Amino acid sequence: MMQPRTWMSRRHFMRLGMAGTLWVIAAGCAPVPASPASLPDERLRVVTTVAPLTNIVYNVSGDAVSLHGLVPPGVNSHTFEPSPSDARELADADVVFLNGLQLEALVMDLVAANADADVRVIELGDMTLDAGEWVFDFSYPESGSLPNPHLWMNPQLTIRYVEVIRDVLSEAAPELAEEFAENGRLYLARLQELDAAIAAAMDTIPADQRRLLTYHDSWAYFGPHYGLALIGAVQPSDLADPSPRELAALIQQIRDENVSVIFGSQEFPSSVLEVIARETGARLESSLSDDVLPGEPGAPEHTYVGMMVRNARIITEALGGDASALDAVRSDNISADSG
Repeated sequence: MMQPRTWMSRRHFMRLGMAGTLWVIAAGCAPVPASPASLPDERLRVVTTVAPLTNIVYNVSGDAVSLHGLVPPGVNSHTFEPSPSDARELADADVVFLNGLQLEALVMDLVAANADADVRVIELGDMTLDAGEWVFDFSYPESGSLPNPHLWMNPQLTIRYVEVIRDVLSEAAPELAEEFAENGRLYLARLQELDAAIAAAMDTIPADQRRLLTYHDSWAYFGPHYGLALIGAVQPSDLADPSPRELAALIQQIRDENVSVIFGSQEFPSSVLEVIARETGARLESSLSDDVLPGEPGAPEHTYVGMMVRNARIITEALGGDASALDAVRSDNISADSG
């Protein structure tokens, strides 16, 4: 596996660290302690990118670190453009967790330009799969040298993410290692339950329906893991709608393979899916997600696990299976568990 990458670069924004008690001196008065609200946050500063990754890190760190996700809720991670405030977050960061596999190229540039010399930049995907295990497909062709980066859509690969996150945080804040280890233990168990429940649900789909055709190529590490054949994806590598020629070929493929359901994406709404459904007679299901968490922030289902349960339920039921195996999976953050 590849080792964590550390950028040796100049910090553009200086962080003021203050140790001990902060005192305010008033003229003619004795020193008085500053209010807690005015004290600096001395917690480890951790920055992430996409919402699922931020939530995965949170389930290991809890509130013991100051955690900031760069990509706001509902913003497409593939077209996200960092802002000056993101540069300040990176300048202050102690640890930066990226998905890697070149998903966050613009963020990497920002890290190189702004982050401190001793910041730890962890590309989780690169530490999870060797290059020989990368997947290339329609949206991520090998000719472009950009592998499909959606490893987190496979809970078994997410388990490796969690192990790396736990170990990196423990090294960065040894005094909190036991807390990170316990959170990690609980969360790894939750992910194993999630994986088993998705597998059980997918097994109920009739054999002749276990085929997945999606708009965006987010499912390269999900489908094969659960025995679903990937028919293809609608969206080409430039993240635009397909050309007329590509569209005609796709419509013919859907007819030839008798695809019954086309799965769209919340992140990439496209009217072309309605055209495909109308021309082929396939049913359109447009509510899958690879980086938008369901529900509102603070809701129990607004988590990575909640997103995966929802996706698996939609796919299973749309393809004629029984999703009841997913009912027992808790979607809330494990940091709220009592143990």
